[in-house]
Amino acid sequence: MSSTGAERGRVATIFDVARLAGVSHQTVSRVLNDLPNVRPATRERVEQAIGQLRYVPSHAARALVTRRSRTIGLVATGLPDFGPSSIVLNFNEAARESGYAVITASLGPRDAGSLRSAAEMLIRQNVEAVVLLAADRASVDAFDETELGVPLITVASEQRGRGVRVSLDQYQGACLAVRHLIDLGHRDIRHIAGPDGSMDAEQRLRGWRDSLANAGMTPPVAPRGDWSPESGFRLGQALLADGHPTAIFCSNDQMALGVLHAIEAAGLRVPHDVSVVGFDDIPEAAHFSPPLTTMNQDFIALGRDAMAAVLSELQDDARVTSRDARVPHLVPRASSAAPR
Repeated sequence: MSSTGAERGRVATIFDVARLAGVSHQTVSRVLNDLPNVRPATRERVEQAIGQLRYVPSHAARALVTRRSRTIGLVATGLPDFGPSSIVLNFNEAARESGYAVITASLGPRDAGSLRSAAEMLIRQNVEAVVLLAADRASVDAFDETELGVPLITVASEQRGRGVRVSLDQYQGACLAVRHLIDLGHRDIRHIAGPDGSMDAEQRLRGWRDSLANAGMTPPVAPRGDWSPESGFRLGQALLADGHPTAIFCSNDQMALGVLHAIEAAGLRVPHDVSVVGFDDIPEAAHFSPPLTTMNQDFIALGRDAMAAVLSELQDDARVTSRDARVPHLVPRASSAAPR
């Protein structure tokens, strides 16, 4: 058996034991609960892994698989914006279609203790799996330090922590948005990034930087907003006062709305003077003035992907570790055009 990260200082979890023994977490739980239907050779491998990792099972791990509740726990962190709300809605619909109920804990910005308390509350409700809709890295890291005793599926744009991840490819989406502006002929393309710590914001920022660099342009410093139109308006004014860029790529549509306002307030026109591209394709984006070019994200499919990952994990000896990220697609509208 090879070593795992748990042997290098981190407290071992049931999932570390499962990886080391080459079995599912359900099989480990059967061994912990001394249940039948485990082959002697498999039981021996699990017991060896438990000893090697010095694993101490939690109460939740011992209680796992003794009965089915047909209930899934969902922890949604961050603001209730269009994207997260759409994912939650479609995950719930997919769960109902599969015969599962969903218990949801919605949390704004919280510390790690609050997130762990929410997870423990769900475990006490005898959920069969937990889905984490992670707004930032801190949320994923908090769950990585918590033994749930049940499968964890994370909806996040970065591969962090343990468990199965489903996502939309924010990096490739940003690359497509910037490539659209480059193909139109823009050479001064600024970016208004999302808040520090947001995985989506970081991946979109990285896509913008790499796309400019690959086109032979030096990316300037990107100011950070807080996803709100107000921050987009304020930062848009600052960018217009700093050399009048020909295009601005915003990390979400709400900040793009603020930028459109800032451009109009400066006596300029979109896209005649400045092109604007957003991200998310919220329902209002088609009715901005002018209608906003943006990146459409398939939140319906992402919610269903999360439930499909739950079902895969609940099958004995499931080996799903990640799923291919869906790439957002460009929706060109009147806010982007070739520079004068």
